[in-house]
Amino acid sequence: MSLLEALFLGLIQGLTEFLPISSSAHLRIVGEFLPSATDPGATFTAITQLGTELAVLIYFWKDISRIIGKWFRSFGARGGSHSEGGERGIPRNDPDVRMGWLIIIGTIPIVLVGYFAQEYIRSAFRSLWLVAIVLIVFGIILGLADWLGKRTRELNDLTYPHGLLYGAAQMLALIPGVSRSGATTTMGLALGYTRPAAARFAFLLAVPAVFGSGFYELVTAIREPGSSPFTGLEIAAATVVAFGVGLAVIAGLMAYISKRSFLPFVIYRILLGGTLLVLLSTGVLDPL
Repeated sequence: MSLLEALFLGLIQGLTEFLPISSSAHLRIVGEFLPSATDPGATFTAITQLGTELAVLIYFWKDISRIIGKWFRSFGARGGSHSEGGERGIPRNDPDVRMGWLIIIGTIPIVLVGYFAQEYIRSAFRSLWLVAIVLIVFGIILGLADWLGKRTRELNDLTYPHGLLYGAAQMLALIPGVSRSGATTTMGLALGYTRPAAARFAFLLAVPAVFGSGFYELVTAIREPGSSPFTGLEIAAATVVAFGVGLAVIAGLMAYISKRSFLPFVIYRILLGGTLLVLLSTGVLDPL
């Protein structure tokens, strides 16, 4: 596979990672139409996601640095309140401290399933039949959640049970076609959160999971050079492209959903999934 192909896939990764349309599904599908007609693989996908997740770190840097700082400082807090002068550090009921715990709790499901289901993640989950079906099904679910959701809750209303439900939704993103941002945002909408709040927590929740997965696959690629059809240089170049494009897309998406619905993404998912089913049924594409 050529450097140009890798760069193009990096562009696709950057364009689709934050939209609720599944970047892994797009990399899987687009790979079939490149000259080499090869699945880029889970390793390439996870490593290039490091680029887009770096974009999240930069875009939400103030939030992330504040959450991390307060979370660590909360371990030095004593009983009492600020008004009583009894606090040293940050109180454990501080909203940012609670957000730190919510992100940790929400990350547990995908870590467990991601570790124990590696065989399926690299094989069965990448079947184009499955990708097509989940594109359609989860597109419809996103549409229903966006339509029926009350959209009255903000991030400060987030509870630990809701954080765990967000985590369960993120776990489903191990299947290409589900979409990490799509699944978690859908869960947030279904629980009654506003569109910006649902998306914001979805992006924050993804940080530890994506970096963990990306670095795991990076180590795998170093130890097993044949684990990806791309060379290290090609993957690195694609990751840089994904970062630059992703940073622009995340800013645009946050501005868009503050005023508009997810309906265009729902329609796109259904059309893409339907087209994929037709291509598979007619033998144009091989599901594996």
